Amino acid sequence: MTRITGLNGMRHIALKVRDVARSKSFYQDTLGMKVVWEPDPQNVYLSSGCDNIALHEVSENFAMSAVERQLDHLGFVVETIERVKELEQEFQAKGVKIVHPFKIHRDGSASFYCADPDGIVIQMLYEPQLSSQRIS
Repeated sequence: MTRITGLNGMRHIALKVRDVARSKSFYQDTLGMKVVWEPDPQNVYLSSGCDNIALHEVSENFAMSAVERQLDHLGFVVETIERVKELEQEFQAKGVKIVHPFKIHRDGSASFYCADPDGIVIQMLYEPQLSSQRIS
């Protein structure tokens, strides 16, 4: 397979959510993301500095079916195993639902999974090859 010139990784994801204000608060308060664009009350774009997440409000029925059929989880790469453990404790203290607790995997990675207000599963991941990379 040929590498596509200029491709610099996947750094954007768009999620369909039931309540954009609630989801915006979660991604700001729990993950420290900042709003970069809010074109209207049903759409908001946030970033942690090197990525971008779009939240688009849809009906509850549509949001549930889309999540169940199209998305397993999204992930955030974390610098160290210790920080993954700390984040799990911080999220628990904020009342964030932990879906799968902290675990060290066979490949040397470590993670835990939590859920956002719409039940979208988020993996907080230390991955030896990715976590050491610096995005400029």
